[in-house]
Amino acid sequence: MTGFQFTKSSYSGGDAGQQCVEVARNIPGVVAVRDSKRAGGVVLRVGRDAWVAFARGV
Repeated sequence: MTGFQFTKSSYSGGDAGQQCVEVARNIPGVVAVRDSKRAGGVVLRVGRDAWVAFARGV
């Protein structure tokens, strides 16, 4: 699936060694998550309800 617009948390630092994820929420019904250091790598896609449950749990 193309068209994801990934964003990184404002809490993430600018250091290259930091571990961060990027999240895309611009596609209806899907939330995509990827490693910010490997933008061309694996993209995890989950439904919005699953994302909300995950976010509430952390």
